[in-house]
Amino acid sequence: MSDIPVLRTVHLSKVYADFWGRPRVTALSDLSLEVRPGEVFGLLGPNGSGKTTTIKLLLGLIRATRGDAFVFGKDPGDRAVKAKVGYLPEETYLYKFLDADETLRFFGRLFSLPSSVIAARTDELIERVGLAKARHRRLGEYSKGMARRLGLAQALINDPSLVVLDEPTSGLDPIGSAEVKDLIVDLKRQGKTVLLCSHLLADVEDVCDRIAILHQGVLRECGTVAELLRADHRVAVELDRPSPEQIEAVKAAAGSALRSVGPPRERLEAHFRRIISDANSQAQGSVGNGPPHPPGAASAPAPTPP
Repeated sequence: MSDIPVLRTVHLSKVYADFWGRPRVTALSDLSLEVRPGEVFGLLGPNGSGKTTTIKLLLGLIRATRGDAFVFGKDPGDRAVKAKVGYLPEETYLYKFLDADETLRFFGRLFSLPSSVIAARTDELIERVGLAKARHRRLGEYSKGMARRLGLAQALINDPSLVVLDEPTSGLDPIGSAEVKDLIVDLKRQGKTVLLCSHLLADVEDVCDRIAILHQGVLRECGTVAELLRADHRVAVELDRPSPEQIEAVKAAAGSALRSVGPPRERLEAHFRRIISDANSQAQGSVGNGPPHPPGAASAPAPTPP
């Protein structure tokens, strides 16, 4: 794998000016960071922190006031660079009179892909984002979540080496959000680099190798998730099926330093996915046997003939 950073910024700054050219808003100030090949990198920050401005600068959509940005070691405006980038913007902009097949064929032609490649990629991606049953529906009939899924497919139509995702789970239900995270992990497994912006910090924590936190256009912190979230002033001790005597021994040994004792909590997302998976399994098992009775419920008596 190449040692050249996929993304690199050097003292990158962007100042928006008013009609008269006077500085009005400093959206980004002196940003220097690198994103390595095959890395999932999270760009975090509240609204107005400079995330979208950073993305636009890296994609060559706007020009920097000061500093430099490089994508695959080249200028972001280079056409060869753009051919290797997939981008999902924060808002999904699609032609509502097209269906999913027509949309992906349109974007495939923008990348000058051969017709056979476009057809194969279209089938693969529509299946991958869970739109196989709605592929021939007009996008004007799509829900926000369905449009978001198609936007993800559009961002991947050119099989990009770099995927830039701005709020990819916006409008998706918990299952859809989990599937997007699985997709990001799969992209990493394929050796692709992902730049992820999200307000859902749990999503970022689950999939990112490193994160950068921006606030008011300034880089406040950058590092691996493990480094930034490690709490050295606390120690977690896990016991497998401890006896009451063992628990009491731990309490006695810890003394006043003990913070809490109890079973660990399951992540809500993992719990939600397990419940839905169990329900789907039950539904499949009951096909042809009628709906299952709720636990503990008795069968209703047959009606008495009049």
